[in-house]
Amino acid sequence: MNSTFSWGTGRRKNALARVRLCPGSGELKINDRTVEDYFPRLVWQSLATQSLKTAGLEGKVDVFVNASGGGLSGQAGAVRMGIARALIRMNPDLRPVLKKEGFLTRDPRMVERKKFGQKGARGKRQFSKR
Repeated sequence: MNSTFSWGTGRRKNALARVRLCPGSGELKINDRTVEDYFPRLVWQSLATQSLKTAGLEGKVDVFVNASGGGLSGQAGAVRMGIARALIRMNPDLRPVLKKEGFLTRDPRMVERKKFGQKGARGKRQFSKR
């Protein structure tokens, strides 16, 4: 293990991903599991590794992620943002590329709260005229 780590925190919906990067062989572990094991869907796998592909550092850095909260979709987005932030800490020259792709922008969309007397956030009881 190399001691030159770069840290980055990513968030999306209710998910949080703490990412640790260091130069290496391209190992990617999420909660001590491989990406394929942790994210069963290909969409989530590609979303999580998007920032590495854009930066052209796939297979050149080791990534260790601690993901918690939310669901797998939110966690994949959080991992993407965390990796992007850690890459900037490692190499500030990558900022324009990652910013252009939108990997540094926190997605503000959250689940709308359920209102009282209703089935959900917007779903109301069926109205009967007669």
